[in-house]
Amino acid sequence: MSGDPTAGPGAFVLHAGTVVAGGQVHRSGRLLIRGGSVVEVNPAAAAGLPVVDVGAECVVVPGFVDIHCHGGGGADVASGAAAARVVREVHLAHGTTSLCASLVSAQPDALLAQVAELAALVEAGELAGIHLEGPWLAPRRRGAHDPTALRDPDPAEIRRLLDAGGGAVRMVTIAPELPGAPAAISLLREHGVVAAVGHTDATYAQTRDAIAAGASVGTHLFNAMRPIKHREPGPVVALLEDESTVVEVIADGVHLHPATFEQVRRWAGPDRVALVTDAMAAAAMPDGSYHLGKLPVVVSGHQARIAGTDTIAGSTTTMDAVFRAAAGSGTDDELITAVAESSRVPATALGLGRRDLAPGTVADLVVLGADLTPRAVLERGRWAWSTTEAPIERTGR
Repeated sequence: MSGDPTAGPGAFVLHAGTVVAGGQVHRSGRLLIRGGSVVEVNPAAAAGLPVVDVGAECVVVPGFVDIHCHGGGGADVASGAAAARVVREVHLAHGTTSLCASLVSAQPDALLAQVAELAALVEAGELAGIHLEGPWLAPRRRGAHDPTALRDPDPAEIRRLLDAGGGAVRMVTIAPELPGAPAAISLLREHGVVAAVGHTDATYAQTRDAIAAGASVGTHLFNAMRPIKHREPGPVVALLEDESTVVEVIADGVHLHPATFEQVRRWAGPDRVALVTDAMAAAAMPDGSYHLGKLPVVVSGHQARIAGTDTIAGSTTTMDAVFRAAAGSGTDDELITAVAESSRVPATALGLGRRDLAPGTVADLVVLGADLTPRAVLERGRWAWSTTEAPIERTGR
C-alpha cells in the first residue's frame, strides 16, 4: 500500500502488540499521530480518532536512519535521479526513512557536480544529507576507492564543495594523518559538518589529535583502518575510548565478525554505535557484476568485492537486516539497543533531530512482523509502503 489516505497526514491512533518509543518497550502500545508527528504515547483514549491496528504480533520501531549508503537496486546514489530511486524504491521498503547519500572519491569537477545535483534532493527532503567518503583518504587504506582520485585535503576545494551543497553536506570522511588534515577537520567543524575518521593508517596519537580537532565519527570501524596492535593501538582504540565519538558498524557478518561487533558494543555502549549499511548498487539485487564509482565490482554469495581482488567493496545489506542482527532474539533490552543503534544514535550524530517516536518527534516508523521483517513504513505520518500480504487496516474509532 502506498499513500493510504485513511491514516495520514491527519490524526489517528496506531496500535500494535509492541511499540518501541522514547527508549522504552510498550506492550499493546499505542501512538497518537497528528500532522506527521507523534503527539502522545499510549493515549488514554482515542477521542473519536481512527484507530489503525497493525496486529498483536507486530513490532513498531522508529524509521531506520542510514548515514552511510552508496546505492541499491542496481543504482548508485551519485546521480540525482538514481538517488531518488534508490531511496524510494529500494531502501524505504527495508525500513529506512532517513538516508544519507555517500559519495566515493572522484576527480574535483565530477565530485562538485555530484554534490550540486544531490543538494536539490536534500533540500526537497528526499535525502537526509550528503556524506563525502573521500577523496581525502590514505592510499594504503583506500579500500574500494579509485586510487587516481585520492588527494590531500585542500581548504579551497572543501569550501567549494560545501558551497555547492548549500548545507547539504553533513559528513566528510578523512584520514587524519594526511598533510593538512587537522586544519581540514577544524574547517569542517566550523561549517557545522561532521568530520569522520576513516580509510586511515593513522596512529593512535594522530587519531587522538583528530578527535581533539573536532572529529566525532569513526567510519565503518575496523574496515579500511590500521588494525589494533599491542604497541600501536591505532585509530580503533582511540575512537572507542573517547566518549565524544560515535562509531559506524556494518553488522552484516561480512565486515565484522559477530563477536567483534559485540565487543564494540560492550566498549562503546548503546549511545555510541551507529548501524550503517555501506550499501552499494547490488543491495537488494542478485549476485553479478556492478560498479562502485568507476571500479568494477563482482558480487558472489551477496558479498561485494573489487573485481579480481579480495577487497570488500561496500555491502549488499539493508538496514532491516542489520537491525535484525542487532536485535538478536528480540528481548526488550535487545530491541531498545537495536533501535538506538539504527535510529537515535545515527540521527543524533548527524544533527538530524530526535528520532525515537517520543512526543513531538517526526512520525517516521516501521511496522515489523514477528520475524522483524518490515510489513509497512510510515513516513511523516503517511503510509509510504507496505507488503500486499499484510495491508494496514483501519479498525474503527
